[in-house]
Amino acid sequence: MKRTKNSTHLKPALAVGAFLVLLSCDSFSKSGDPVPSEDWPNIILFVSDDHGTDALGCYGNPIIKTPNLDKLASEGVLFANAYCTSASCAASRSVILSGLYGHATGSYGHVHDYHHFSTYDDINTLPKRLAEAGYTTARIGKYHLAPEKVYPFQQVLESNQRNTVQMADKCVDVINDTDPFFLYFCTSDPHRSAPFNPKRWDLPNRFGNKDEGYPGVEEVIYDPTEVMVPNFLPDTKQSREELAQYYQSVSRIDYGFGRLMSLLEKAGKLDDTIVIYISDNGVAFPGAKTTVYEPGIKLPCIIKNPFKKNKGVINKTRISWVDLAPTILDMANVPYDKEEFHGTSFNEVLDVEAAKGRDRIYASHTFHEITMYYPMRVIIDKNYKLIWNIAWRMEYPFASDLWASSTWQSIYQNDVGNYGMRTVTDYMMRPEFELYDLAEDPDETNNLALDKAHADLLKDLQKQLRDFQSKTSDPWLIMWDYDASLQGTGVNL
Repeated sequence: MKRTKNSTHLKPALAVGAFLVLLSCDSFSKSGDPVPSEDWPNIILFVSDDHGTDALGCYGNPIIKTPNLDKLASEGVLFANAYCTSASCAASRSVILSGLYGHATGSYGHVHDYHHFSTYDDINTLPKRLAEAGYTTARIGKYHLAPEKVYPFQQVLESNQRNTVQMADKCVDVINDTDPFFLYFCTSDPHRSAPFNPKRWDLPNRFGNKDEGYPGVEEVIYDPTEVMVPNFLPDTKQSREELAQYYQSVSRIDYGFGRLMSLLEKAGKLDDTIVIYISDNGVAFPGAKTTVYEPGIKLPCIIKNPFKKNKGVINKTRISWVDLAPTILDMANVPYDKEEFHGTSFNEVLDVEAAKGRDRIYASHTFHEITMYYPMRVIIDKNYKLIWNIAWRMEYPFASDLWASSTWQSIYQNDVGNYGMRTVTDYMMRPEFELYDLAEDPDETNNLALDKAHADLLKDLQKQLRDFQSKTSDPWLIMWDYDASLQGTGVNL
């Protein structure tokens, strides 16, 4: 049922019986337009750029200052097992707004410059669906999607993408004057900033930080000796210096997020607005971003739904960014055909501690930059994770900014044999299959794929992964039975 702003926004079975009741209640404004309610909530989807669970107070980091996001978690739900499907900005964002894996939509990697990956024209996306249902849709900040006609927003707001306070202030009219609204709020923090190739290899990237700071932002400066170095990184002077810069950028996000919440409160809309905080992929360090290891794809997800009773919940349900579009449509009570999505809504289990039957997810990474061809497919089933490195005979490719990072160069320039908990050789040259028990081996260093005791498990997960590729129209399905003569023939799956 298509809805407009003048519709009653009721399910058909309820419409007739409830009509007289609605006339006497406060679910309509004086103009006759619906105002936000549990059936017609405002929705904010706040997406940061390259932010891992490693740098949030509510996820266990006692050093970083993120009071506003910590407050959001205390008032809502923190997901402990939330995953993107591809640890690359544009590819991940296409999944967030389409509910489909990038390998099925042509969204294989970056859209900008000569990379030029683009979503198929006939994909029906979240902003389209919400606008058709009667929502005002607006976006601000990093877009990184193409083509625009597939991901259209009615309002496009301009701002400095590194200054979340300024971004929040630019959203005042949307917050104050539109009901209901869907606001897609995307900062460029804490992504690495130019120049990616500094004059000296040992200089830390600034992650968008500036000596003069940003107007309206109270910057938090961190001591490199006090940061927490994740296990996947080497504990070096360069790593610590870059982590301190990363922390500062994250705290700037948090400060602007607080400003956005204060604007909601001032407008009297805190109690009828669903707020979702996520990142597109993991932190921009080698070993996280562009990989399908846990630091690359296991991400923050905090949701405050004021219409849910339970608060401060830590939800251990395993969810994926491919689930977000149908979940948001359910939150907005917008009807859809479940078969149109690869993901499944988790709205009904939002405020539980763990939902039964939701312990399997998939990931699909193919490109970052056009020069970074390294397709990987992943299944996580309960505690076990299988990675299929389809191009395993190739050296693992680097994103340009990660290669130039002082964290990596401190290893490369000095011919160091280890990078974090892996050898450099193991990081660069990966086996075809990697099988890990995440409960016993959260750092993914003990590959069980060649262990005879896990042969049956490996075979079962391979079959599940292959079935997933078939069901989601993955062109790389043919690589299970590789035949060079098929390349370029346009074989139908």
